[in-house]
Amino acid sequence: MADIRRALWFTADPHSAQIPENAMQRLDAILLLLLSAIWGASFLFMRIASPEFGPIALILVRMGVAFLTLTPFLLNRAFRQKIISHAGPLAILGILNQVIPFTLLSFATLRLEAGFTSLINATTPIFTAIVAVLFFASPINRQQLLGLIVAFAGMFVLSADKLNFHTGGTGWAILAGLGATFCYGLAVNYSHRTMSGLNAREIAVGSMFFSSLVLLVPGLWFWPEQNPGLSAWISALLLATFCTSLAFLLFYRVLRSAGAVASSTVTFMVPVFAVGWGVMLLGEAITPRLILGMLITLAGTALTVQIVRIQRLQPKPLDS
Repeated sequence: MADIRRALWFTADPHSAQIPENAMQRLDAILLLLLSAIWGASFLFMRIASPEFGPIALILVRMGVAFLTLTPFLLNRAFRQKIISHAGPLAILGILNQVIPFTLLSFATLRLEAGFTSLINATTPIFTAIVAVLFFASPINRQQLLGLIVAFAGMFVLSADKLNFHTGGTGWAILAGLGATFCYGLAVNYSHRTMSGLNAREIAVGSMFFSSLVLLVPGLWFWPEQNPGLSAWISALLLATFCTSLAFLLFYRVLRSAGAVASSTVTFMVPVFAVGWGVMLLGEAITPRLILGMLITLAGTALTVQIVRIQRLQPKPLDS
């Protein structure tokens, strides 16, 4: 299932395929570290802002402000026309890739630590693979099947002591996080089949615009009665500007320069930064279970996207 490795770059510019996959320069490595730190911080900002804004209102701020920061791209007439001509698919993509998963992750951070939520989010390639096999008849080889099994074992290690569905428990938050990654899996596969005529910036700006429209009414309806505090507002604005609009532009810059495989390493670095931010700034604990679960989950993800290859398991694909 070669398509599974695109789980992190499904909005890539088609020209990026012409770049050697191992051609990562020093600047690219620095930008990847910066991007991982920024995306890792997104879970910190949600953890701070979600309790005061509420999940839906927070994501309205996130998508609305992120779109506004990218509006200069709309000054180009051809750019606007391409977005208009793909309005339907972009709206669907915005719902699958931003509205639903961002809201679910924001809900998850009400109960879960920032680092733990980021580890759930790191299973996106796993759910991309599952969706591709179940709904799009994509083949899967033995290594990728092993990767799925290992990744789910890692998730079990992480969450076995947290699946409490009573009032105040974290079970629903874990399911919300997994639901977000399932939506990402749907979005990846949907994008592969509908976005071939658009480049990365057009997809990013167009999907953010429609996400903002979809969130406008529910976001205002669920707007908190008491105005969020300064720290919540700062976190929400940083989430929108740095962790959404700037992060998208950084990712596509590295993607064009270094190629898809090099860019995919961000999947494995984001949880490390998210755990680190949580420990340093929120006093979250690092436990042996967290470390073990993280290592097993990321190992399974690496096997599934085939960054790590086991030669004996490569030759024969298994049909879905």
